[in-house]
Amino acid sequence: MNRRRFSYREGRFFLLLRLLKNKNRLFFVFLPAYITFVAVYCKMKKYAYIAIVLILSLLELQAQKKFTVVIDPGHGGKDPGCVGSISKEKTINLSVALKLGTLIEKNHPDAQVVYTRRTDVFIPLDERANMANKHKADLFISIHANSVKRGSASGTETYTLGLANSSENLDVAMRENSVILMEDDYLRKYEGFDPKSTESYIIFELIQNKHMEQSVSLASEIQKSFVNSKRGNRGVRQAGLLVLRKTGMPSVLIELGFISNRAEERFMASNEGQKTLAQSIYKAFDRFKNDYVRKSGNMADITNVPPPGKTVAENTSSYQEEDDEEEEEITGTTDAPVPPATAKNTSSIIYKVQILTSDKKLSVKDKLFNGYDDISFYIEKGVYKYTYGSTSDYKEIISLQKKAAKDFKGAFIIKMKDGNRIYN
Repeated sequence: MNRRRFSYREGRFFLLLRLLKNKNRLFFVFLPAYITFVAVYCKMKKYAYIAIVLILSLLELQAQKKFTVVIDPGHGGKDPGCVGSISKEKTINLSVALKLGTLIEKNHPDAQVVYTRRTDVFIPLDERANMANKHKADLFISIHANSVKRGSASGTETYTLGLANSSENLDVAMRENSVILMEDDYLRKYEGFDPKSTESYIIFELIQNKHMEQSVSLASEIQKSFVNSKRGNRGVRQAGLLVLRKTGMPSVLIELGFISNRAEERFMASNEGQKTLAQSIYKAFDRFKNDYVRKSGNMADITNVPPPGKTVAENTSSYQEEDDEEEEEITGTTDAPVPPATAKNTSSIIYKVQILTSDKKLSVKDKLFNGYDDISFYIEKGVYKYTYGSTSDYKEIISLQKKAAKDFKGAFIIKMKDGNRIYN
């Protein structure tokens, strides 16, 4: 009789363990509750080892979850990328990518590095994004070198996904996207996208990337690192880059410098230059990843945590309402809080619904707002974050959030006080 009961209870515990293994990482939030449950359920010494096995197995599964970064050396194989007087872009990209990966593996043993290519081979753009999604990556870094047909442009720049807001950014996107012309059946694979047609890039205007906040934050850190390494800084930019379009994680595309510039080409082609560039990117990665682990315990989705570089308490930004109906653009500031003189602005907590983010200021009449009024914004880490509604009544904001969620996927409620967003 006792033997049958033991087998039954043991079977239930290991069935629970099997189910937990299939739940990925979310169940770790409830680990203390599991431990308490097991301790009570297994109060007899006879069953104590089951509790030990269960707890150790859960801890082992937690330890197995690694921060995954996909490093993408642009171009390769039959696609040389930009060609300089002494080097090819594909070779520079690969060398810097491998050096970056080595630094990450050496200093972050808890991180997994995945390369889209480790040798001189051609990889289609969609395959690069597929690799990142398949590995459920936490970060995607694509490495490239820049070029211009005329002039002596120089400096580094980092791109995130979006609509190019200058002809220069559009030129970069067209050049990087033109690689699909080397792929078989590219019109079908990319749904008729023509990398040489400006009309094709209109699709990027409607993209609302939920990872933009983290992408821009990482891009900013990368540019800061380049500046500290005494490299030219052309800033964080946005463009319609296909390689970033379908990645389901924070993603950036780095332009290491201009291969058309003799001095920069020599630097990028040299071993010391490649080490410097890799170390600069690594330092930005290090800050991003450490901040991610500190805030999420390596178990939470980073899409809803404050961007790297600030603690939760520090991560507040200036905010301003749009109270002038005749004003064409929404107004805001990153300086001291300047709340307008309206009844809504008091020292009490105000609730709003965040609906989308952008790297630029949008007109209140922009079609992205789907005709919604009462639109406001605040700025964090150079990202414009747009909100809908404003009330101190929590029941009312829940109703507004449900309404907004029908038109803005992922819309969520935030709290504001004295013109700043608060996170507690």
